[in-house]
Amino acid sequence: MLNHNTIKIAVLPGDGIGKEVIEAVLPIFSALSLPITYHIGDIGWDCWVNQANPIPEETWNLINQSDTILLGATTSKPEREAKAELLDKSNLNVVYTSPIIQLRQKLDLFANVRPCFAINKQKQFNFCVIRENTEGLYSGFDYDHLPDDFKKIVSEVPHWNDKINEALSCTLRINSETGMRRIIQFAFEYALKNNHSRVSYADKPNVLRKSSTLGRAIFEEIAARFPQIQADILNVDAVGMHLVTKPEMFGVIVTENMFGDILSDVAAGVMGGLGLAPSANIGLQKSYFEPVHGSGPKMKKNTANPSATFFSLSMLLSYFGHEKFAHIIKNAVINIIRENKTVTRDLGGNSSTYEMALAIIEEAKKGADKNA
Repeated sequence: MLNHNTIKIAVLPGDGIGKEVIEAVLPIFSALSLPITYHIGDIGWDCWVNQANPIPEETWNLINQSDTILLGATTSKPEREAKAELLDKSNLNVVYTSPIIQLRQKLDLFANVRPCFAINKQKQFNFCVIRENTEGLYSGFDYDHLPDDFKKIVSEVPHWNDKINEALSCTLRINSETGMRRIIQFAFEYALKNNHSRVSYADKPNVLRKSSTLGRAIFEEIAARFPQIQADILNVDAVGMHLVTKPEMFGVIVTENMFGDILSDVAAGVMGGLGLAPSANIGLQKSYFEPVHGSGPKMKKNTANPSATFFSLSMLLSYFGHEKFAHIIKNAVINIIRENKTVTRDLGGNSSTYEMALAIIEEAKKGADKNA
């Protein structure tokens, strides 16, 4: 999508297995002489515990000086548990915000891109879930009690009027025209660039009749500009079922924040598990790429599958116009998994993170030699 001769990357290993998979993948930079320079920064739980800030100021400075971010994984906990672990209890008035949410909101990374493709040969599919990243049910309007300003609206509905004096929690799903327009436009452009012939908008218009109207109208308007692409609007629950039973029917699935969160993890399961699932978070100026498996705090050391991190690096290279290297790395991972000799436990093997990563790097070097 972009074209940078040399990409400046902020490498943020983060927490838990994030550190392991990043450390295992970094040697491929020199092994393939990738057009990359990088600096390592701090992010995550240790930063929160020690500084009451999961993304220190020096890390923001590194991000601002870099073209993009390669992220390992970060730990995030509820507010009460987060504050309980602060070393300096004088910081208890600080509000905890997950580093992932901070990155997405402060950098305005509105598009979460989760490709899902067949690795084993038994069944062929190739689709992508594109999730709006900054609005929807995760907009931040989340209350453990019903705000007074909402009570009049709620009391006008007979079913809820009887409960108005009970303890009521509330979350507001809010989508803007700007937000919906740019994510749907992004989805069609992504489909065109990546040879997908279908874009499906996943929502719940049969139940959320009013709030679904805006997205539906924008989707139909933008779809009309792409007559070469099949476009349809589907109920999100039906999409979830068909992802499991008939994933080959989809091209690009575009949806709002929470629905996309759920569908993209279903897609990871279809692909073979979170250890295989890469992602990109894209904005107009910045981006970051990460495996979606999380920090795995209960996993044994050196057992995490590094595949998703390699796939995420492949996405990064493709995004910055280095398609040859992107394909070499992606194909190397697929070949090692299909060979089934040097794979981690989640794939049925006994290899460590570093053993599998080394096998992938050696396979990538062979691929690079063939393309030389």
